[in-house]
Amino acid sequence: MTEKSHSLQKMGKYVFIVEPSATKSEIKKVIKKTFGVDAVKVNIVNKEGKVKHFRNKTGHQVNLKKAFVSLKEGQAINLGI
Repeated sequence: MTEKSHSLQKMGKYVFIVEPSATKSEIKKVIKKTFGVDAVKVNIVNKEGKVKHFRNKTGHQVNLKKAFVSLKEGQAINLGI
């Protein structure tokens, strides 16, 4: 949980790391089924992993797909934090 995602929770927006193949409609269905809340809007950000160098070896960090989920007014998800 980052500071940015924590501050977004106060506005009714939650950040989840999702499968790279997940679509917006699939994410809405899973949020409804798992947490029992209605997602009004889902925005997706694809973050490409960086290339890292250590001594003579080159590595690659993992690619991430983040979903920013906006909930209906008055609804919240209890993440236990």
